[in-house]
Amino acid sequence: MQQTTEQQTTGKLSGKIALVTGASSGIGAATALALAQEGAAVALVARRQDRLEQLAQSIQEAGGRAAVIVADIAQPEQARNAVAQTVSQLGGLDILVNNAGLMLLGPVAGADPDDWHRMMDLNVLALMHLTQAAVAVMKPKQSGHIVNISSVSGRGASPTSAGYSATKWAVGGFSEGLRQEVRLDRIRVTVIEPGVVATELTDHITHQDTKTTYESRISTMVPLEAEDIAAAVVYAVTQPERVNVNQLLIRPLDQG
Repeated sequence: MQQTTEQQTTGKLSGKIALVTGASSGIGAATALALAQEGAAVALVARRQDRLEQLAQSIQEAGGRAAVIVADIAQPEQARNAVAQTVSQLGGLDILVNNAGLMLLGPVAGADPDDWHRMMDLNVLALMHLTQAAVAVMKPKQSGHIVNISSVSGRGASPTSAGYSATKWAVGGFSEGLRQEVRLDRIRVTVIEPGVVATELTDHITHQDTKTTYESRISTMVPLEAEDIAAAVVYAVTQPERVNVNQLLIRPLDQG
């Protein structure tokens, strides 16, 4: 389903086309809005159509251009099709923001292996499938930018974060290998590693004791807002073409 209006002609990203996964809430929604405010046409990808349509309407009302793409990107074919639909509906792809993810914390001994599979499928494999499809579009024109939203858990692990950290370490390794592969194709790769952010991410934790402990911990600090991470994405993708911002680590001031 496509929803578009005349594209903004001002802004640092005027004429660019971006795809944002997990765009129905949190960091994804904030990033889509921020990119649109800089003039990019944005493909909004997630499973919740009603939320995507609301976001598309907000972008349109501000004079922007958006396409609503309902997809479960944990399914490889749907991930690849999201890229194909972006190209078909908006005319190309310049920026891919791999934001969708799950944080299913819990101790290894008591973990549900299904949680590990769900995190691997979304946090890692969906990102890889989307990236591969996007690079195929970007290489021929020798231009593009892949932004992967990782986590501070991709730099270090803690009790109850082993499974989640494993996925985010994988994102870091994949991103660095990709950066070295595509740099001569003039494609930039950025990894953004947020600390604690006030989003729906904690709502999905299935291990109740871990969820209670984590929520108690974050109640003692002022977490980042989704808009803080969106601003980091905009910073990375609006640098001069000679600049590749490889990594951005962003923590709340209160986080140890």
